[in-house]
Amino acid sequence: MPGWQKLYAELKDKNFEIVSVAQDTGGVKDAKPWIDAAKPEYTVLVDTQHLVTRLYDMVNVPTAVWINEQGRIVRPNEAAYVDDRYKGMHRLDAAEYLAAIRDWAAKGDQSQFALSEVEIRERLTPQKPEWALAAAEFALGEYLYHNGQGPASIRHYKEAQRLNPDSWNYKRQAWALSDAEREYGTSFMKEVQKLNGKPYYAPRKLKKEGKQ
Repeated sequence: MPGWQKLYAELKDKNFEIVSVAQDTGGVKDAKPWIDAAKPEYTVLVDTQHLVTRLYDMVNVPTAVWINEQGRIVRPNEAAYVDDRYKGMHRLDAAEYLAAIRDWAAKGDQSQFALSEVEIRERLTPQKPEWALAAAEFALGEYLYHNGQGPASIRHYKEAQRLNPDSWNYKRQAWALSDAEREYGTSFMKEVQKLNGKPYYAPRKLKKEGKQ
């Protein structure tokens, strides 16, 4: 968050806004310490029901969607890092991404990084029926967790992970709500290590086709 605050301070006078959404089932009590430490001047929300994740088909964090002044998405969700602390895991260059944001803030829809509706559709991943079932299982797990039935929620979180194994959001959130080693036999770092160097984010196509 401090990195995003620095970028916001730089670009806010160019009609640039950031809306940060914490995807934490635990709500404010889990997200607040991080928000308080960062002291962001931009808007910060806490989404305990993971509605943003479902609406924008996000499978990991940090993820960003670019939306222009008319409310149109000009870049679908993609990995969004403001520094290179975890570059060994995701292999994405933060400076390149920040330069693209600055270009968009300066040029708007004329930026080479702002995609047309056709280009957006070409980059979207067709939904699978099992992903819808995974979302329902995850939502049921959330309901049980919020109603004090944490142990009962675990089998639904596991089913969500089985139905959509590419969603790191399902894994990370479920593992954070209980003893991951005991209940799931794994942890975030163990799962990353299993990839043996393979990036755990989908490759990012920053520029338009033909302008790479």
